[in-house]
Amino acid sequence: MKNRRITTMMSAIILSAMLLALAPQKSQAHCQIPCGIYSDNVRVVMMLEDVETLDKSISMLNKLALEKDVQSKSQFVRWVTNKEEHAQKIIETISNYYLTQRVKPSQEDYVERLKAHHAVIINAMKVKQNTDAKYVATLKESVTALLEYYPAEHKH
Repeated sequence: MKNRRITTMMSAIILSAMLLALAPQKSQAHCQIPCGIYSDNVRVVMMLEDVETLDKSISMLNKLALEKDVQSKSQFVRWVTNKEEHAQKIIETISNYYLTQRVKPSQEDYVERLKAHHAVIINAMKVKQNTDAKYVATLKESVTALLEYYPAEHKH
């Protein structure tokens, strides 16, 4: 009886460890310590790369939507997942990096900056909700507009 209880407990521990190991890990855009390592401009460029990925995802989704075979349906799911991840990545970069560290109430143009950054979040959300390329174009415009605040030669 005692061995059976130990075996059951060990099985539960192993199962719990496996579930924890397989659980998705959430990554952050950057910590909230002002370390001075990240380049603001590079973050914008990376978001523009995410926008290009979103454009490709939507293109592939629209192409695969008409297909009936299982392989195409499987690819369709992968492209949906890809679209969701890259749109969310943009939202997290704006929220966790720019809004917490770069957009400050003490800035003279605070309200304009806040609106510009918020527009990126809203447009990324619209891309998540739709499969029309016009939403990607609008998102690209709003991300590109941030380059005004974070030019290439500007680190922080």
